[in-house]
Amino acid sequence: MTATARLIDSHAPQFASGCTSRPILRERGQREVFCGLTGIVWLHRKIQDAFFLIVGSRTCAHLMQSAAGVMIFAEPRFGTAIIGERDLAGLADANDELDKVVTRLLDRRPDIRTVFLVGSCPSEVIKLDLSRAAQRLSRQFAERKVRILNYSGSGIETTFTQGEDACLAALVPEMPQETSADTSLLVVGTLPDVVEDQFARLFSELGLETVGFLPARRSTALPVVGPGARYLLAQPFLGNTARALEERGATRIAAPFPFGDEGTTLWLKAAADAFGVDDFHFRTVTAPARERAKRALQHYRETLSGKRIFFFPDSQLEPPLARFLSRECGMELTEVGTPYLHKQHLADELALLPETITLSEGQDVEKQLDRCRETKPDLVVCGLGLANPLEAEGLRTKWAIELVFSPIHGYEQAGDLAELFARPLRRTDRLEV
Repeated sequence: MTATARLIDSHAPQFASGCTSRPILRERGQREVFCGLTGIVWLHRKIQDAFFLIVGSRTCAHLMQSAAGVMIFAEPRFGTAIIGERDLAGLADANDELDKVVTRLLDRRPDIRTVFLVGSCPSEVIKLDLSRAAQRLSRQFAERKVRILNYSGSGIETTFTQGEDACLAALVPEMPQETSADTSLLVVGTLPDVVEDQFARLFSELGLETVGFLPARRSTALPVVGPGARYLLAQPFLGNTARALEERGATRIAAPFPFGDEGTTLWLKAAADAFGVDDFHFRTVTAPARERAKRALQHYRETLSGKRIFFFPDSQLEPPLARFLSRECGMELTEVGTPYLHKQHLADELALLPETITLSEGQDVEKQLDRCRETKPDLVVCGLGLANPLEAEGLRTKWAIELVFSPIHGYEQAGDLAELFARPLRRTDRLEV
């Protein structure tokens, strides 16, 4: 039996243990997170013929400008229809103003095939019905073959990655219905193009030819979905999208998430098993990439092994990242906080986490700060608003949002993922010399 086979076999019984039955510390207090509008930063890069029109305030516009940076060489495919004082006072018809903005946008950008009207806190406060506006504008621009959709990016009750969830859930009703009896695989979650290409090659080599990705690179080329489809989540924060797919008849393939060598292997193996791929063929296909991932990770184990890490809730990526750091990098987990814990989607991850950790859902930031200070970890993963104060107290931090913006999925990115956590530790060591 090869090393690959032994690894997979040795993990199977552990899916019944871990911290699956461990009590979860649920907190409902002050939170420190970005809003769902920031999901546009990676969504507009992925869906190349879509425009994201935020219906919000100047604060929304400034947030997006700061989050996305200054784009000098390309015109970005997002903007803000600013709700002004006349709209708030009822002196202007907000729907008429929105129609004018969309018309000017499409006259200027005839390459756009889908416009997302993205709701914000201000648009929800004034009860602007963007769903009805999207239907009206879709009829108006039907001859131009432009689709108008809407979703909420409001940060009132969500964390920032749920903006992607809302966007993809809005796309599901537009997906073509599967008509053939053949079973297809759908990979769900925004992936950088280079990572998507890597996974597509692996699936092809495994013999899975009918593989689609949601979101697709073009909104006019959405994959099919129906009772014959099986979907594999690439991100843990897509609860609404998963529900929408299941309403269309698709079935979820349960698996850990593809971070690191182990997570990627188990993720691919779950799909291979679902489609009847021979074990020997699976090992043969994945062995070269697995070996590259192992070599890349070995370079960082000396820096990370034995170091204690504390996760503040931010993106919902925390449980799979904690599993990767614990099992593949030798880090010691203290507290793993996440904004929302979807126990069904994360069941395989929880089974691989140590049963000794503190697992928290939601946030009461002051209480969590007290626990963090008491724990005195070597590294704290947190949002931008907490990083500088904690650094001033002598704690080393990692910006959680960088983990969403960076390519971290799959075998080829395993070393890059470990590097993101090793970098702040090495930086401090160099400064102390």
